[in-house]
Amino acid sequence: MNKVNVDEEWRILIGGEHISTTDHYDIVDPNTTEIIGHAPEATVEHALAAAAAAKEALSSWRALSMDERCEYIRKAADAIESQCEDWVDLVQAETGATIKVARTMQVAGAFVDRFRYYSKPFEMNEPLPPLYSAASALAPESLITGNVLRQPAGVVACITPYNFPLVNVAGKIAPALAMGNTVVIKPAPQDPLAIIKLGEVLNEVFPPGVVNVIVGSSPEVGAALVDSKDVNMISFTGSSQVGAKIMEAGGKTMKRLLMELGGKGALIMTEDCDVQAAVGGIASVWGFHSGQICTAPTRVICHREIYEPTIEALTAVSEFMTLGDAREESTLVGPVITETHRDRIEAFIQSGINDGAEVIVGGDRPQRDGFFIAPTLLAGCTPEMHVVQEEAFGPVVVIMPHDGDGHAIELANESDYGLFSYVYAGNTTRAYEIGEQLESGNVALNSIAPHMYAPFGGFKMSGVGRDRGKWGLEAYSEIQAINWPS
Repeated sequence: MNKVNVDEEWRILIGGEHISTTDHYDIVDPNTTEIIGHAPEATVEHALAAAAAAKEALSSWRALSMDERCEYIRKAADAIESQCEDWVDLVQAETGATIKVARTMQVAGAFVDRFRYYSKPFEMNEPLPPLYSAASALAPESLITGNVLRQPAGVVACITPYNFPLVNVAGKIAPALAMGNTVVIKPAPQDPLAIIKLGEVLNEVFPPGVVNVIVGSSPEVGAALVDSKDVNMISFTGSSQVGAKIMEAGGKTMKRLLMELGGKGALIMTEDCDVQAAVGGIASVWGFHSGQICTAPTRVICHREIYEPTIEALTAVSEFMTLGDAREESTLVGPVITETHRDRIEAFIQSGINDGAEVIVGGDRPQRDGFFIAPTLLAGCTPEMHVVQEEAFGPVVVIMPHDGDGHAIELANESDYGLFSYVYAGNTTRAYEIGEQLESGNVALNSIAPHMYAPFGGFKMSGVGRDRGKWGLEAYSEIQAINWPS
């Protein structure tokens, strides 16, 4: 039974005021299909009002020093940390995450850490070296010096996905606020309730209008933010298809863009790699949050000499990927976010079968309530197949053989995506030589673990720009050069 109060009133946040909406829509627990709440249905007018409120708050917020802004973020981190444990049941219910993922990843861990990280000021400005300038018709002879400054981009609309709602929002608004921007948060419609809770906490810390939260199921609400002249920048995480539409629409008003989009992570295994280590890495993400993670290594490119042993090892490890009630501690694989998404993944798997792929593991719908997909392994795949080229965003892994490093690199790069790739080889030198030839924004060698403060973003259709670390601050800034004669 859910521990969430289905009758709780949820409101949007505009200019420091919590506002009730006329209409609402249902939020469904993917694990049980029960309605757990009624989210506010914001209108286009609400979205435009939020953008206007953020614009009004911008001048006083950006006038603060970075030290002062970071102190606000530190206070926000303290306030969040003192309350967020109370949000676990809510986050688990609206995302369908297993209780372990909800407790350790969705609510704690990376969520709070991102506020903590950006609560420490960075030096963003740098001097220009002096440059001799000969006399000309424009100016007398002089020695020109100057500074390069990082100025806030302005009002940032943060449009976030459903897989890790709190973590994604934190990763956007913490650097944006530290840099001197104001924000309008537009969470994914499937699971916005925890973001509303977050907005309530942040509204107690930040000046009115610095943080605004808009919730709605209509695409028109997000589109209004993209079109608004009060919005200077769009920070979007989601599908490449939606990202392309945002890029086109935002171009009309020259919006600055930061977009982390789809992925089809390649994992290369050389003939001398540690097969068990590679399989363990694949398995750790295969069913993690039911495969709803853009960095997942879903395209295994395995040397032909170890192809069959790898399939056998993946088959064996799949038996330990317990699928079941997301509220049970023993469950490793929970549901996907909606019935529609489950149906899409099932059609994705069927397209692979129709194209000649062989189902080694899974491929069927578990007989239980909720939006569940069994972890699925498809072998006999070829590069042109839909299941090889497109993102499932579910617990589906495809495996293909390669005949050497050059062939593996060619197969890995034969994709429209380039977000995160992986190389397992007998030694780091060989893995590095392969990794630097991959068309991928991030590459991990002999490991699945990322560096959480390395620049993160994608090549090709996987995105525009980089966030995390100092690069996250730069992403939410404009470059300004100021020079003078000395």
